[in-house]
Amino acid sequence: MTVSDLRQRLRDRSVLLYGLVVPLALMVVFDLTLGDQEVELEPLTVAVAAPEGDVLADAVVTVLGDLGDLDVTVEEVSADAASARVADGEAGLAVIVPAGFTDAVTAGEGPVVEVVEGDGTGLEGDVVLSVLDAVLDQLAAGALTAAAGAEAGLPAEVVASLGQAALASAPVLTLEEGEAANEQLSASGALVAGQAGLFLLFTVGFGVLGLVAERETGTMPRLRSMPMRPGLIVAAKALVSYLLGVGATAVLLTAGSVLFDVSFGSPVAVAALVLAAVAAATSLMFVIARVARTAEQANAVQSIFALVLGLTGGAFFPLSATGLAGQLLDVNPVAALTRGLGITSGGGGLADLGVPVLTMLGFAVVCVVLARLVPDRGEAR
Repeated sequence: MTVSDLRQRLRDRSVLLYGLVVPLALMVVFDLTLGDQEVELEPLTVAVAAPEGDVLADAVVTVLGDLGDLDVTVEEVSADAASARVADGEAGLAVIVPAGFTDAVTAGEGPVVEVVEGDGTGLEGDVVLSVLDAVLDQLAAGALTAAAGAEAGLPAEVVASLGQAALASAPVLTLEEGEAANEQLSASGALVAGQAGLFLLFTVGFGVLGLVAERETGTMPRLRSMPMRPGLIVAAKALVSYLLGVGATAVLLTAGSVLFDVSFGSPVAVAALVLAAVAAATSLMFVIARVARTAEQANAVQSIFALVLGLTGGAFFPLSATGLAGQLLDVNPVAALTRGLGITSGGGGLADLGVPVLTMLGFAVVCVVLARLVPDRGEAR
């Protein structure tokens, strides 16, 4: 029965359409519109006016010229020239350090560093301003510590050492290129995983939901009259769903990897995720088969479940939530599949897939129990 059903489903163009053609087409469309968008920091010129020979002013200039991955060119000019260069568009930022900066800082007088920001400095300007703000905060902390020590009557050498310790207590804010967490797929990877999970919920319906069609067309009594246990009929439909789901998901992930240059990591670990995801999706079809009176109702309910689980599972765009909503999102099998593929793409193996695999298998168990408890509306008709 399984072979016969499987052969029949493979001849059905709807299986090919929903299982492969539509999801691959959507992957291409969404990748073209929502694919990876890398942010590249542009070089930035900063005009700095600093008093000559001022120790702390020189430290500020040094920090601004050494921001790691952000290419900053520091031009030391006069105060008037600094603002003019920004006005002329020759520099993105002007930083004007007042005369007597070191003395004012050590005396706790709170000197004001003037900043002029040009148009369109964007993210690069924000980064430089953040670093400058962190440097000034650190200098202020050192000055405040020294002032407090002096007010307490500490010896001058002790006050000086306290101020130096405060200045060196924390590193100045630095810029480093970040990397995505191991459990986070790239935009293209998340798109492939999400679409594979979404259309898995359609593909598995071609097997189990055949029970509704058999019942509606009147062939179910004939099947039950055959010399075999009734449970084998259900098992055969479930096996058809499972095989179709595994095959379609494997093809989608493989094709997505090739088309969008995405690596999901260990094939063995990915296979474990696919098997668990297909089990969860197939079990959901049993619930639908119990509550639907007709094939049309079954298809409608299946579409609703697929779209809701796909949308909340991140098939089109990532969703995040806290509290009860976040817990509900966590048990979504589509989201669990995507999380699992994020782990494997980051180098994780079978031992690291406990949470997503157990989530999907738990979902499958709950659905099977529900299918046993929910009255069969088709049989009651």
